[in-house]
Amino acid sequence: MIGKYNTLRVIKEVDFGIYLDGAENGEILLPTRYVPKNTNVDDELEVFIYLDSEDRVIATTEKPFATVGEFAFLQVKSVNKVGAFLDWGLMKDLMVPFREQEEKMEEGKYYPVYVYLDEESNRIVATSKMYTVLNNLLPEYEPGQEVDLFVYDKAEIGYKVVVNNLHSGMIYHSQLFQPIKLGDRLKGFVQKVREDDKIDISLQKPGYEAVEGQAAEILNLLKEKGGFLAVSDKSPADLIYKVFKMSKKSFKKAIGTLYKQRLIVIEKEGIKLTR
Repeated sequence: MIGKYNTLRVIKEVDFGIYLDGAENGEILLPTRYVPKNTNVDDELEVFIYLDSEDRVIATTEKPFATVGEFAFLQVKSVNKVGAFLDWGLMKDLMVPFREQEEKMEEGKYYPVYVYLDEESNRIVATSKMYTVLNNLLPEYEPGQEVDLFVYDKAEIGYKVVVNNLHSGMIYHSQLFQPIKLGDRLKGFVQKVREDDKIDISLQKPGYEAVEGQAAEILNLLKEKGGFLAVSDKSPADLIYKVFKMSKKSFKKAIGTLYKQRLIVIEKEGIKLTR
């Protein structure tokens, strides 16, 4: 319950808020400033549950940037003798103890973190030691499988990503045909799982399926633009990406598919619908 969204029933109203039925956690206060208008006893509300500054279980209708079990890219608001405190969208900041910092955190900077519930204190805390929570032991993915990505680090060869909130993957610079940045949440596709369990990720569908989907996108854009676009297989790669949001290689494959199906004509000046 703590660190997650819960749908709880209102059991009574008081001057400073309402109390919700927290089952084994007893009655949980939702302070007045978070109570929606026209809320009555027996109504059900979706709330986020955490501990306040005095370690009491409390509810809020505010939305944190990440819940327990999720990753986020957060800014350090302050640092003191016990750790760093991050802005995660709630009144009470999120603590990263010194022992959980991959590198010493500095006020004002952003860091990728994983949010978890400390079993000893029952407090919500975070760690920037990503290797302790990303376990690539026997990742079961098929080539071409769509996955959820969180971009958490940049390397010389590309960007490191969290795959499906479980595993670590890599998008190589050679596979990047759109700008991305740390903290982005994206959809991607598994290229392959290597023998060492490392996962190669692409932001474009691999193989024929990708060409088919991109070919349809080109066809739709041609129809929107009156049947002609002044872009061809001889055009610069940056122009192709600007118009179609795809690499030149993918573009050439896609228009090749359309040409074989006799849906377009490829001219020196651009591509044109046949009908």
